[in-house]
Amino acid sequence: MKALTTILLLTASNAFMTLAWYGHLKFKEMSWSQNLGLISIILISWGIALFEYALQVPANRIGFKEYGGPFSLVQLKVIQEVITLIVFVIFSLTFFKNETIKLHHIIGFVFLVLAVYFIFKK
Repeated sequence: MKALTTILLLTASNAFMTLAWYGHLKFKEMSWSQNLGLISIILISWGIALFEYALQVPANRIGFKEYGGPFSLVQLKVIQEVITLIVFVIFSLTFFKNETIKLHHIIGFVFLVLAVYFIFKK
């Protein structure tokens, strides 16, 4: 149960972080943000990222072995990176229709999945 909770919290936190990091690139299409300066955009992104931290910190505490969770520190990091990649791909294909996933991207993703395999191999 702790493993699933950790993964779900990491997924939600990554959704907020991806929105904070890349969502502002779509703000120009929204009338409310067309006159905002860079400082305003940064503050909005920080506000969104606050939710990422509110989910990521508990995810790492719940999942970390030294707090009774099932994962080592390295395993948590690799899980987080793969989740980040998955969330980013879904986000970019959904909100940035002109972005495409090419063969070399897929090959890189496969290597990341292999990294998960080797990190978790006993």
